[in-house]
Amino acid sequence: MSTAQSAPALSGSARTMTDPDLVALVAKLRRSFESGVTRPEDWRHRQLERFQAMLVDHEADWLEAMRADLGKPQFEAWGSDYRIVLGAVEGALKHLSGWMKPRKVGSALVIQPSTARILPEPLGVALIIGAWNYPMQLAIEPAVGALAAGNCVVLKPSEVSPATTGLIAKLVPQYLDPECVAVVPGGVPETTTLLTQRFDYIFYTGNGAVGRIVMAAAAKHLTPVTLELGGKSPCIVDSDVDLDTAAHRIAWGKFFNAGQTCVAPDYVLAHTSVEAPLLGRLASVLREYYGDDPKQSASYARIINDRHFQRLQKLLGSGERVVGGEVDAAARYIAPTVLRNVDPGSPVMAEEIFGPVLPVLTVPDLDAAIRFVNARPKPLALYVFSRDDGNVRRVLDQTSSGGACVNDCLSHLLADTLPFGGVGDSGMGAYHGQSSFDTFTHYKSVLNRPTYVDPKLRYPPYDANKLKWVKRIG
Repeated sequence: MSTAQSAPALSGSARTMTDPDLVALVAKLRRSFESGVTRPEDWRHRQLERFQAMLVDHEADWLEAMRADLGKPQFEAWGSDYRIVLGAVEGALKHLSGWMKPRKVGSALVIQPSTARILPEPLGVALIIGAWNYPMQLAIEPAVGALAAGNCVVLKPSEVSPATTGLIAKLVPQYLDPECVAVVPGGVPETTTLLTQRFDYIFYTGNGAVGRIVMAAAAKHLTPVTLELGGKSPCIVDSDVDLDTAAHRIAWGKFFNAGQTCVAPDYVLAHTSVEAPLLGRLASVLREYYGDDPKQSASYARIINDRHFQRLQKLLGSGERVVGGEVDAAARYIAPTVLRNVDPGSPVMAEEIFGPVLPVLTVPDLDAAIRFVNARPKPLALYVFSRDDGNVRRVLDQTSSGGACVNDCLSHLLADTLPFGGVGDSGMGAYHGQSSFDTFTHYKSVLNRPTYVDPKLRYPPYDANKLKWVKRIG
């Protein structure tokens, strides 16, 4: 009988692996983990070295796969996917020994003599479900942390980006330990079956609707999760601002990867005094970036598939077009588009856009911008452009978001010292750098007490004198 019969349905998709195959796969990885093979530093270090070789040996293949899936310019594919993953591997190789070391901590007087330590240990078998918009980075960067932490991994890349997923499925078994790391290419049926299995950690990147399905499935086994879910990330433009720099950075952050970025500026809240000049500069910057006909630009990506193209095309009528709006269904092309006079209740403001459409709304002051943001679900990122440090502090202090960036967009993702993750509807948990190792690690608290002395103070029978001394030292 299929183990997926009681699993939540996600949507239709072609089948590539059977339920028994998937159950057997997870069982094999669990046996591998329980054998202890993944725990030694030597094994982890070797897997990271092989990971690095898999990237370096096939750099051109990775870039070509992302071009095939998304029309990604080589510059964007290298910087946003390939280099980020390679940097994560290099960082893990450099710091692995330090991350793995037990940490000595103090212990209370009442339990002396004793020593206390915190031992990092792997969680077990992790399921990583990637996303299609950055199909290399979002599928395999979390795996770097999971392997560094000593886990076995089931890697489920997105079926929506078939070229990159196919490359992952081809290369991972060639380079990484096949007894401990497995790729499940397939689609929704495979994911649905995997979610019926017991994992020790689930890491999911995608939308909130599926995130809720993942969390519900994880709850049946009390499995901890990281959910990277996105949301409508606001971009506040204050009245005191360097408009030229703001326009360049907002346009870059929004239209990078044709807007298909979970932390892209989803909408702009511009002070009324700067709306007109900001719109003018945005139009000028887009011509500077992509020319008079962005469709001919080698620097501009395409929409991932027809379904998302049709969804985005419907949003173009949500306001007055300042620039853009041209489409080509056959090429899955939507021009970089900026809208003004957008009603907050319009379709383009109802959900995360995830495409090259930028609504610009006006606010009379900073308080109104803060109220607008706080009236909506907490976003994955928040951007504020201002030369007034006090206004920046007000925005950061009075709003909540997974992360924030001041006078720039997207760049906070590049600092591996900053944990990346959401809050509220935009997700839970974090990764990047050591945070990736921490995510897939259990920090076990261990107290060690010698037996050469055994104070009787805590043992019955209790009396007033014992209580007096306990109060003194406790």
